[in-house]
Amino acid sequence: MLTLGRGVVTGIGKRPSATAAVPPVRLTDPAVRVDPARLAAYASVCGFPASGAGPRPLPLPLTYPHVLGFPLAARIMAARAFPLPMLGLVHTSISLVSHAPLTAADRPDITAYAAGLRGHRRGTEVELVTEARLDGEVVWEDRSTYLARHGTDYVAADDTPAHAERPPLPTLAEWRLPADLGRRHARVSRDYNPIHLYPVTARMLGFPRAIVHGMWTVARCAAEVPEATGLSAAFHSPVLLPATVAYGATADSFELRSAPHRLHLTGTVSAP
Repeated sequence: MLTLGRGVVTGIGKRPSATAAVPPVRLTDPAVRVDPARLAAYASVCGFPASGAGPRPLPLPLTYPHVLGFPLAARIMAARAFPLPMLGLVHTSISLVSHAPLTAADRPDITAYAAGLRGHRRGTEVELVTEARLDGEVVWEDRSTYLARHGTDYVAADDTPAHAERPPLPTLAEWRLPADLGRRHARVSRDYNPIHLYPVTARMLGFPRAIVHGMWTVARCAAEVPEATGLSAAFHSPVLLPATVAYGATADSFELRSAPHRLHLTGTVSAP
C-alpha cells in the first residue's frame, strides 16, 4: 500500500509518451522465502491444487512467482523516474515460462526491470520483466505489458485484433465471480490497485464497477492445466464484478468469455 501511495504522488504531472526512456534499474530480492500460508491462500483463491513444503513439495503454480516479484515491479512503476503514472495502469498481456520446477522449499533470487515502452492505440505500454534464479540460473521468467491510457494518434500497422473473427472455443466450465473477488485476490497478491477493490474506487479511474485482476483470470485458467510450463495471454476487456464467465479451451488454447459472448482473455499454454 505504501508503494501504491508513492506511485500516486510521483504520477502527478507525468505525461506518458512511447518515446520516453525507462530507467535502467534492475531490482533484486535475494533468497525469497515462500510463505506457506500465503501460498495456500493464493492457491485457494485462484483454484490451484495445494502446494506444500513437505518431504516432496509440489511445484509452485506457474503464476505464483509473478506474485513474489510484484513488489519489485511496483517499486519500479512507482519511481519518479518511471515515465508512466502508476495509478490506473492496466495489465494487457503476459508471457510466462518455467525452465525448471520451483517449490515452496526453494529460495529464488527475484529480479525485475522495465524493458521498454511502445505505442498502443489507447496510449502507451510498458514491458516489465521478472525473473527467478536458483544458483544464478534463470528458472522462471515473466514478460508483462501494462497500458497507460491516454489520447494518442498512434496507429498500428495492422489494428485488426487477431481474435476478431475467431469462433468461441468449446466451453468447459462456467465460473461465478463474487463482488469481493478483487479484494480477495489483492490480499494474496498484494496488488491493491483501486480499480479492483470497490465500485467507488473503480469509478474514480473510469470503470463503472470494480474489475477483477487480469492476473486472477490468467491464474484461474492456468489452474485448469496445473502441469503447464509455459503460458501466454492477452487481456482484451475487463471483467466487471460480480460476473459469470465461461472458460473455453482446446489442447493448447484457452479463453474467457461472458454473455453475450464478450471476450475477456485469450491465450496459449504448453505442458510437458
